[in-house]
Amino acid sequence: MSGRRRPIELSSELIARLRDIVGPQHALTDRDLQLPYLREWRDMYEGRASVVVRPGTTDEVANVLALAHAHAIPVVPQAGNTGLVGGQMPVDGEILLSVGRLKAVRAVDPEGYTMTVEAGATLAEARAAAAEAGRLFPLSLPSEGTCQIGGNIAINAGGVSVLAYGNARQLVLGLEVVLADGRVWNGLKGLKKDNSGYDLKNLFIGSEGTLGVITAAVLKLFPKPAEVATAFVALPDLASALPLYSLAQETAGQGLTAYEVMAGIVLDLVLKHTPGTRDPFAARHPWYVLIETSGLAADGAANRVLTDVLTVASERGLVLDAAIAASLTQARDFWRLRESYSPAQKPEGGNIKNDVSVPVAKIPTLIARADAAVARLCPGARPVPLAHFGDGSVHYNIAQPPAMRKVDFMVLWDDITRSVQDIVIDLGGSISAEHGIGQMKRADLARVKSDVEMDLMRRIKAALDPKGILNPGKVL
Repeated sequence: MSGRRRPIELSSELIARLRDIVGPQHALTDRDLQLPYLREWRDMYEGRASVVVRPGTTDEVANVLALAHAHAIPVVPQAGNTGLVGGQMPVDGEILLSVGRLKAVRAVDPEGYTMTVEAGATLAEARAAAAEAGRLFPLSLPSEGTCQIGGNIAINAGGVSVLAYGNARQLVLGLEVVLADGRVWNGLKGLKKDNSGYDLKNLFIGSEGTLGVITAAVLKLFPKPAEVATAFVALPDLASALPLYSLAQETAGQGLTAYEVMAGIVLDLVLKHTPGTRDPFAARHPWYVLIETSGLAADGAANRVLTDVLTVASERGLVLDAAIAASLTQARDFWRLRESYSPAQKPEGGNIKNDVSVPVAKIPTLIARADAAVARLCPGARPVPLAHFGDGSVHYNIAQPPAMRKVDFMVLWDDITRSVQDIVIDLGGSISAEHGIGQMKRADLARVKSDVEMDLMRRIKAALDPKGILNPGKVL
């Protein structure tokens, strides 16, 4: 998918110079030591690197890139290696540059509601640093213990809190970036308003390491909620999800902090493959929604609002059953049902994944049309859709038919994915909502973007990376 070139072989002299920059123990050439950086958890991509370098400072990143630029050696930046589209994988023996040692929380400003964090800090570490200061960093992903801030920003990660707080782009105030030639752009300003020229940071957010290497970021913080109410709700059909969402939004306003819609098969697979989980209801239902409301005062308002929403929804026939968490433990159990979505699909064999978005009101249409297309292309295949409903993002995954061989099912990847993407584009949506383009969707991007868009992107790439050394074969 990436378009293979002649394998890159670094001379012993260049490897020695890289060792001098980062230290001998942080320039890995042994395949066994490299392996954690060269395989991702789904086993879809396995990379090849001449050397894995692990710089510990921004200056070391800059020196690595300056050396690579001088010799026109391609470099693949990598954060937590949790990406799902192969954007973090070297293909032809490039230098793999891991930001994992850049872990410092440089500053926390509770009064200014910002913190400055290096790119290798995990999302969990960043959230913990904010919480220790009595603040909330709202980006939330199931992989928060391993994914890293630099990667989150490089793919413009979304997650379950986009509805209330926005995706990574809305949560970044400033960046520190090492450019392809080794120069460092220090844009670590904690300003919410800055109209002094082009907004450079937004070039690098979502660029997947193809324009520069993010080494630190100023992140936006929020007041920490004093109370949270969580409900797991059974719906009679997908059509009910939209009016229920409108009701929740109108009733809770900014207090609606999560609205996750999932098909019944999602819960079936989670209960089957995730030890310690249990069904919140006595009977199976066709669709479910996980709703969360939050409040800044511990006065019970979050729970009252959620109860009011569900009461009215029940009167309107939008809800079959509902369970409101009576404790933090029960709330965590509800969230575990949602967060086990991806790992619960792996034991079922082949899984074709689509990370797409459409206007919120068109989510039911997307899923209905995609289900019909999948049934036509592969009878017996099992759609496993889950939607971050409030922001229009849908993980439309398809599990193989139980009686089908995985290899035979995965051959259908391109046909099924293209069919789903055609529906998405017809509905005014995007073929990538939060996972990025990487290797997997590079050809798809060229198919769905206009000539003008592709030309502008290539011009930006050529301006910032004229030798084409940064993450080659990805995005463009």
